Amino acid sequence: MANKALRLAHNTPGDFFVDSTCIDCDQCREIAPETFGDGPNVATVYKQPATPEQLRRSLMAQLTCPVGAIGSEQKHDLTMGINSLPEQIEDSIYFCGFSSRNSFGASSYLIVRPEGNVLMDSPRFASRLVERIEQMGGVRWMFLSHVDDIADHAKFRRRFGCERIIHEREVRASIADIECKIKGDEPQFLGPDLVAIPTPGHTRGHMVLLYADKFLFTGDHLWWSPECQGLSASRAYCWYSWEKQQGSMERLLDYRFEWVLPGHGRRHQATSARMQQMLQHCMARMRQQ
Repeated sequence: MANKALRLAHNTPGDFFVDSTCIDCDQCREIAPETFGDGPNVATVYKQPATPEQLRRSLMAQLTCPVGAIGSEQKHDLTMGINSLPEQIEDSIYFCGFSSRNSFGASSYLIVRPEGNVLMDSPRFASRLVERIEQMGGVRWMFLSHVDDIADHAKFRRRFGCERIIHEREVRASIADIECKIKGDEPQFLGPDLVAIPTPGHTRGHMVLLYADKFLFTGDHLWWSPECQGLSASRAYCWYSWEKQQGSMERLLDYRFEWVLPGHGRRHQATSARMQQMLQHCMARMRQQ
């Protein structure tokens, strides 16, 4: 939990605060935007929660913070926040919360399916989250977009016996035992409603996952940017090849989707036609960088 002695001065006075261990992962601002805002390269409490709903979402942000940088002067019952995670986004798609410092606070998602649930990237292996996922049917497959966001994958494998999926170009000695390794650059169907799409660029073997021709789980390849009010990618955080990432972005024009659900960055919903338009604008900006 956060340290009162490290409380940052730019927090508004009152109960909740962010301390100096914040890594600016942006989770709290997306989960509880009425409470958390921007500080100098960190998050800040710009308005104290004033309603039960704002308190609930602030507790969800506190639980999700990967480094425990969110604290409160008062002692709160965390049950309200715990019972809100995983949080339903739409249909059978859930945001897990409980981000891990080992993935720099990346988002993880659970797809609930009759054929078996899919865990998209790895959250923190928190006992209360694991219990909730078990109640929702456990995990049959674990899709890992790239090596940066694998976090506690091995613990989920041991608990649920799930089959982990990653691209072979992401494999290191420490994860050589992962069960399924995707090869090449061609899309691969993992089921009638699941398509693994290799998108090298951010890393050599980065992949995105398309579910039900509606939900695109994009890892660190693509996200919604409040600054440009559109889809975006980052050259500053491109670890392998910006040129290849541009090519991977163009590949997504072959698909239709209504949700972008990233590991880092904001998620967004729009019509498939609008997503295509924003993707074109994103590509144009990438070419100018």
